[in-house]
Amino acid sequence: MKKKECPETPTCGVDYAFKRIGGKYKGRILWYLHEYTVLRYGALNRMMPDITTKMLTQTLRELEYDTLIHREVYPEVPPKVTYSLTSVGMELIPFIQYLKEWGDQKMALQNP
Repeated sequence: MKKKECPETPTCGVDYAFKRIGGKYKGRILWYLHEYTVLRYGALNRMMPDITTKMLTQTLRELEYDTLIHREVYPEVPPKVTYSLTSVGMELIPFIQYLKEWGDQKMALQNP
């Protein structure tokens, strides 16, 4: 059976949203930036020990491309780069908060 290709153009609002925040790491990165306001790459890397360097870099680029995070590069040697939420990214926080609470409740039921 031939694998069905996923269309590039979103077919509905849910599809559009999950193309931006779906996946294993994007929600966590957005949440950590909400909690800490501004983070450097190394701090994000330490907070997420299960992510590879390549995947973290790729995920941050995608979030920046989708205007959910802002990448600030400081003209220093060595270079300093920080990440923060944009206003568009901040709009997602109530929904991520709700998902977090739901997940916490379900995890508590599985691990009494």
